[in-house]
Amino acid sequence: MNNEFRSIADIRKWFMQFRLVVYTKDRDMDLELMEGEIKEAYEAGLLEQNDYQKALLIIKQEKRMQNKE
Repeated sequence: MNNEFRSIADIRKWFMQFRLVVYTKDRDMDLELMEGEIKEAYEAGLLEQNDYQKALLIIKQEKRMQNKE
């Protein structure tokens, strides 16, 4: 299953297929929760390694951008 993760929005869309919505009103917490969910999905075999790495990279980039603001 090859997912085209290019942005946080793509990751959120992927979560939606599992009826998972990550929203806490705290952007930093949202990113932490998303990272945890991506790791769990990979460990459960729902993501291939390449997709897992892309998703983590996107989340980490968002964290960096968030911390600059």
